[in-house]
Amino acid sequence: MVGDNDKMPLPNLETDLQLVTSDDAGAIAPEPTEAGARTADDLEAVFDVPVQVSAVLGRTRMNVGDILKLGPGTVLELDRKVGEAIDIFVNNRLVARGEVVLVEDKLGITMTEIIKADR
Repeated sequence: MVGDNDKMPLPNLETDLQLVTSDDAGAIAPEPTEAGARTADDLEAVFDVPVQVSAVLGRTRMNVGDILKLGPGTVLELDRKVGEAIDIFVNNRLVARGEVVLVEDKLGITMTEIIKADR
């Protein structure tokens, strides 16, 4: 069991991650860094931690009675316009904005803006 005094500080993701490049053969190799610099490998312990990711296309308010009247083919008016950026949340915290894309007959999201958290 790890005590409170044993907690390691998290790296500063803006300055502590190592850039990665690929060579002509497509192999990925880290760029040289200063001695002691941290890399993405330092975060390997948290790679398997599950998080909830949500992409919000828009929102609306409805009465319960109106919700019960919904059926197949019903169109809901949302608070966003077509082409407007969608919000991307991780664990209910806004982290980015993006656009909906079609990838091999499936919907996907491409991030267009990263939201920096104010602490």
